[in-house]
Amino acid sequence: MSVPAIPATPVSAPVRVVLTIAGSDSGAGAGIQADLKTFAALGVYGTSAITAITAQNTVGVTTAMALPADLVTAQIEAVAADFPLRATKTGMLGNTAIVEAVVAAIDELELPLVVVDPVMVAKSGDRLVDEDGVRAICAGLLPRALVVTPNIPEAEALSGIPIRSLADAREAARRIHGMGPSVIIKGGHMAGDDLVDLLFHDGTFVPFHTTRIQTRNTHGTGCTFAAAVAAHLAIGHGLPEATSRAQAYVAGAIRHGLAVGQGHGPLDHFWNTRGSILAR
Repeated sequence: MSVPAIPATPVSAPVRVVLTIAGSDSGAGAGIQADLKTFAALGVYGTSAITAITAQNTVGVTTAMALPADLVTAQIEAVAADFPLRATKTGMLGNTAIVEAVVAAIDELELPLVVVDPVMVAKSGDRLVDEDGVRAICAGLLPRALVVTPNIPEAEALSGIPIRSLADAREAARRIHGMGPSVIIKGGHMAGDDLVDLLFHDGTFVPFHTTRIQTRNTHGTGCTFAAAVAAHLAIGHGLPEATSRAQAYVAGAIRHGLAVGQGHGPLDHFWNTRGSILAR
């Protein structure tokens, strides 16, 4: 029996393409997997260049292996040669060679609107980049980024100062901005129920407030936030609006977080499109 053809539905809106350059999370809560889910949920088309393979779940990282830098470059070149990229997001880069390869690709391929999530340590405490890699990020990647999105420990590592207050966060943001990019210091590691994601952009501080959600299901929040910022930049929002929308999206994804696994469960990236999958 023949199957009738289904007519194609014309796409009226332009397809906005975003590239993520990051590591693979076998538990699918963070990394490439979280980025692609975020892009899909926010209505942009996600492409990827994988930098490393990790064996991990909600409890922790069992092992990780960085891919050869030239293979990372080849993936980026393949995507950039075929797709009209609107924004770029980086995550786990793993080592100095990969950082340098990504920096070279940004320059040679003119990758647009680079959002850097300076992934250094997994939620489980496992280190995901060495000290040389951190120095390469500061010296090479940050000067080419539109914005960098560190959490408190990452902002401390990048700025070289401890952060115990909002005033400390402002000073850290100024120091990081001195390397080139605008800065969003995420407030999730600060004490208290009123959390502030602090944007430093165009010489101005803009605080974005949200309420802490009491849950252990927060695996992948950093990746998801940076990916959401990149998606909204690709759509055409300015950085303050992209930050506000990313914060609201992540808060909803945490609120609907999935109680799967024995550790920190993942977010529900599609909460905004059809509610939590737990309701189905």
